[in-house]
Amino acid sequence: MLAHPARFIALGFGTGLSPFAPGTVGTLLGFPVYWIASDLLAPYGPVALLALVAAMFVLGVWACERTGRDLGLADHSGMNWDEIVAFQLVLMLTPAAWQWQAFAFFGFRFFDVVKPPPIRQADARLKGGLGVMFDDILAAFYTLLAMAVYKTVFG
Repeated sequence: MLAHPARFIALGFGTGLSPFAPGTVGTLLGFPVYWIASDLLAPYGPVALLALVAAMFVLGVWACERTGRDLGLADHSGMNWDEIVAFQLVLMLTPAAWQWQAFAFFGFRFFDVVKPPPIRQADARLKGGLGVMFDDILAAFYTLLAMAVYKTVFG
């Protein structure tokens, strides 16, 4: 499964091979990826981190498209690069307190698994690498929206 660079990326550096909840494992990998990237790019400001996430998204479209074609399954459960990338967007806007980090993690996993509208529709209509990557961006948006509502209502 790791014979091609696209597979290595799409499978989240091997975390997608986890026999238990590969999407959750990929989301967990999102934490150290974010910490390292934000530390390295801190001198350049938040736009540099956003540019990195955009590049990771484009790379993911290619890697997931290629890997899905190789495996014969467009959205193989082991492909978790989409979770890693989308979770970067969530973490960029999440306060550093552990409670908010936990909210971000569990909220993102909830929206990624449940796929409320329009996530489910986007997942069904968009095919290939773009489809794999895009539904998780919507889950990230829902997570950030839920966090904003919580903060507005409960302070």
